[in-house]
Amino acid sequence: MATTIQSILEDFSLLDEWEERYRYVIELGEALPEFPDDARTQTNKVPGCVSQVWLTTSYGEGSDPVITFKGDSDAHIVRGLVAILLALYSGRKASEILEIDAEGTLRKLGLDEHLTPQRSNGLRSMVKRIRTDAEGASQAA
Repeated sequence: MATTIQSILEDFSLLDEWEERYRYVIELGEALPEFPDDARTQTNKVPGCVSQVWLTTSYGEGSDPVITFKGDSDAHIVRGLVAILLALYSGRKASEILEIDAEGTLRKLGLDEHLTPQRSNGLRSMVKRIRTDAEGASQAA
C-alpha cells in the first residue's frame, strides 16, 4: 500500500529529533517503486533542482482526470522529498491537485525550516511542475 500524506504527517509527529526525521525521509525515498532508466530523460527532468530529479505524469480519462506521478532522484534526501510530494499529489484529480496547499503541508512537517535553500528551491520546482501538469490537464478538457 502506498504511503499517504496523512500517515507521513502522523509519523513525523512521533519523531522528536530532526536526525530521526531525516532518516525517515530517506526511508520514504528508499520505498519508492523502481524508476525505469528509460524515463530518466531531459523531458522528465525537473529544472531548478540541484540534484537530478525526474518526474513522469500519467493522465486518466475525462475532463478532470486522475493524475499519477512517479519520480526519482540521485540524492537520498531529495528522493525522500519526491516520495512526500507523490504521497501528497499522485492519484488525485487535476482539480484537487490545484487546490492542495503544498507549502502549508510542508510547513506542518517543519521541512521549510530544515532544508537548505537549494533543496527548498528544488522542492518548489517539483511542486510547480506537478501543478503545471495538472493545469494542462484541466485546460485540455
